[in-house]
Amino acid sequence: MPTADDIRWFKQQFRFEIEAALAGTPFDLDMIVAIACQETGYIWAALRRKHLPLDRVVALCVGDTIDYRGPGEGRQAFPRTRQALIDWPNGEAMFAIARKALVDVAPFIPDYRNAAGNPKKFCHGFGVFQRDLQFFKEDPGYFLQRRYERFADTLAHCLGELRRGLRKLGFESRTSLTDLEFAMVAIVYNTGRYDPAKRLKQGHLSDGKYYGEWIFEYLKLSRTVDAGRAVATGRYVVIARGGLKLRGGPGTNFDSDKTLPAGTELNVIEVDSHDPSWVRVDLEADGLFDGYVFASFLAPAEQHVAAREDVLEPA
Repeated sequence: MPTADDIRWFKQQFRFEIEAALAGTPFDLDMIVAIACQETGYIWAALRRKHLPLDRVVALCVGDTIDYRGPGEGRQAFPRTRQALIDWPNGEAMFAIARKALVDVAPFIPDYRNAAGNPKKFCHGFGVFQRDLQFFKEDPGYFLQRRYERFADTLAHCLGELRRGLRKLGFESRTSLTDLEFAMVAIVYNTGRYDPAKRLKQGHLSDGKYYGEWIFEYLKLSRTVDAGRAVATGRYVVIARGGLKLRGGPGTNFDSDKTLPAGTELNVIEVDSHDPSWVRVDLEADGLFDGYVFASFLAPAEQHVAAREDVLEPA
């Protein structure tokens, strides 16, 4: 189960992208975080501690290896089995991708190691928000081109499915939702339907709770998490009065042979995937990496008027 620290990391990494995509919808950041926690939180929460690049963390968010086990048991949607996938146009290529996805994630997530040892097993869910392989029939390019490995693409499909949930519930004209109403939409996202009599006890059952109950719990937790001051890529200025050390890695344990004076302008080219309080920077505007700095002592260049006084870089 993702913790508050995991959620803070997720918000710091993806807040800008999510909030930009939510314009004109009744959803908010915490609602999307709740979906991400329930769908692949057990994966990205573990991967973020492995010092992997952020794009690799996103690419490894795959899962669901359950096959058809009979009527009402196991997977019921296409493809029920390896053979069902292979028999479909481009199915051999898709199986190779889905199989490799499982083999790639298994070393990091122990729950997948047994499945990875079975050559017939493969992943059915792809992307941070887990688009199911049943959609391969109608949108093969999304899977064959591995667009699920890009956060923007998996987020776009998530929002599309959530909008479908709004329509099914008659919420399409809403400009906002209560947390309970969003949990209802999320249940439709998971199951395709909502039964008012069952309230939150609907959707996939795991660890003693239904999908709707987990969504509601993650949403409540996310609302308590402040992501802090986030930095996106772009142009910034140093605002540490005594200057800001340029380091060889994301932490004070890395050596520094240069201090950037207050007022120095630079480009942030990447937020560290393990610790978003550190960013990679380009000093010459040539697209090349020059080092890491502590993000709290940067301000957007277009908004900067004067450096803050009495601010010291951490030792």
